[in-house]
Amino acid sequence: MKVSPDYYDEIFSYKGEWDMPSACGLKIRSLDGKPCVIVTELYQDNPGTSVTYAGQKLAEQICEAKGLQLSDIIYVECNPNTNSKLSFYDEEYFQVDFEADPSRKYRQMDRDEIKKLLG
Repeated sequence: MKVSPDYYDEIFSYKGEWDMPSACGLKIRSLDGKPCVIVTELYQDNPGTSVTYAGQKLAEQICEAKGLQLSDIIYVECNPNTNSKLSFYDEEYFQVDFEADPSRKYRQMDRDEIKKLLG
């Protein structure tokens, strides 16, 4: 389950749960004038915590490393297409609102939003 480098501009190393060394794909784009941080799960190439379980802790580490403010960014998690027969590995993008109640924290983005985001 290799993830295509088309999904990221760089590999970002972060401290996951229990400070476990972890890695994700990272792209930073602009969406409606705001920085949009896109983290991509690397599956077998991530030795530690997944981007979903790292959550806000990962977002904070990216903001610190890139000179961004958490309150100013749009945060998106990507589950990339790995060409698996399992639908679990289909491409999906979720916008994450860390301030929202748990039932509204993740919102799956539609194809038009993704096109606008990625150009």
